[in-house]
Amino acid sequence: MTKPSLLYIFTDQQRADTMACYGNHDIDTPALNALAGGSFVFENAYVSQPVCSPSRATMLTGLYPHTARVPACNVPLPEDVRTIAEMVDPACRRAYFGKWHLGDEIFAQHGFSEWTGSEDSYRRFYSSTDRHEHLSDYHHFLIDQGLEPNTESLGQPVFSRHFEAGLEAPLTKAAFLGDRAADFIRGVGQDRFVACVSYLEPHPPHTGPFDDMYDPDQLSVGPHFMERPGTDASMLNRVMAAYYSESEEYGFDLRTEAGWRGVRARYCGNVTLVDRSVEVILRALSECGRAEDTIVIFTSDHGEMAGDHGILGKTVLYEESVRVPLILRVPGLSSRQTPIAGNISHIDLVPTLLDLMDEPIPDHLQGVSRTGVLRGEESLDQNDVYIQWNGADGHPRPGEAEVNPAMATPWRTIVTADRWKLNLSNHDTCELYDLNTDPYEQSNRYLDPSTQERVSEMKSRITAWQKSVADTVPLPS
Repeated sequence: MTKPSLLYIFTDQQRADTMACYGNHDIDTPALNALAGGSFVFENAYVSQPVCSPSRATMLTGLYPHTARVPACNVPLPEDVRTIAEMVDPACRRAYFGKWHLGDEIFAQHGFSEWTGSEDSYRRFYSSTDRHEHLSDYHHFLIDQGLEPNTESLGQPVFSRHFEAGLEAPLTKAAFLGDRAADFIRGVGQDRFVACVSYLEPHPPHTGPFDDMYDPDQLSVGPHFMERPGTDASMLNRVMAAYYSESEEYGFDLRTEAGWRGVRARYCGNVTLVDRSVEVILRALSECGRAEDTIVIFTSDHGEMAGDHGILGKTVLYEESVRVPLILRVPGLSSRQTPIAGNISHIDLVPTLLDLMDEPIPDHLQGVSRTGVLRGEESLDQNDVYIQWNGADGHPRPGEAEVNPAMATPWRTIVTADRWKLNLSNHDTCELYDLNTDPYEQSNRYLDPSTQERVSEMKSRITAWQKSVADTVPLPS
């Protein structure tokens, strides 16, 4: 039997509850719903760190951010750290489409020999100044459509993200990537391939061609929507909420419910925009007869608070920020929607995908293959997951300096198999949440006398995990 190919699709900043398979019936995502209908759907999938570059490093290398040496955004992935494209049979066609955010943005690297770049926003992080003369494939696509750049970056005229977000759907970055990935699939014939498609959306700016698709007043929200964290919460969460709840973002006044709902509606519109693009790719896969021999995975590098707890963006340890969709279609193993209970971390993606592709799993990976779970031979019932925040990340954006000091301290988090979450920091208020009875994380029980034995036991698990992965971040005794 021929070894399968891999189509690895991931978005940027898409929280788990944005599709029907995760309980959201507000957002129109027919392509992703159809994919889920024939896939394993992991109920509780977690990122390694809730911000772009570190999370992407884990998703592509099978290493935690501190091991991959990408502890923060805009840190390049070191040349000696291998991605999945460098672990598979080199006879595979290996193509990357879209946002990279791990160094030289628009150039083929790390085992990917075919590359379609979409981002000109990270030019200042390129490895050498001579690379600044080059612009992305998406930039040239827009030029070919007769559009003119509206700003300048390091001596070159470029299109700003706000300009790009104002385009009609066929000209958007999402549509461009879907079309190029579909072209690749149609042109690959029967060759075995690994193709990664990485979308910017629904990452900010929160605007796009479907801005008016959703009525803000009709969107479902939880009891923590716009509710600022209490005094028992961490300083990080309180400062983030205090900042955003008194600001104007993307043209919306976040001092008002109408403002928060407006941002949220546009976020939903960009989720739908991605879905339309995914539909193009999956249709090409089916029409070319490659759906029968191609593993398809869909996930995101982190979530989006979208007004929950009065916070916008990611970089916090709340569920909306760290929990993401994870859908995996495996020919011969999945023919219907199959929910997978328990916790899983992105750290397990690379070894699992390699295993499913019948490729050797390198010894240096820090996760494990979960193919036994897919085959019904094992479960995730006893699986804890661990999440990092490595501090001093440079987020949020310039102009939000009030928030940065609160983000400078490292955190380590465990979500236990029985659904309790412990967030530990040496320089902030630690947090303990019972996700079973408090799924919206509204009651910090870290100092509750009745939970002290649990806190101690969970701390010991984090300490043991740190030792196993050579993580030296100091935590409270």
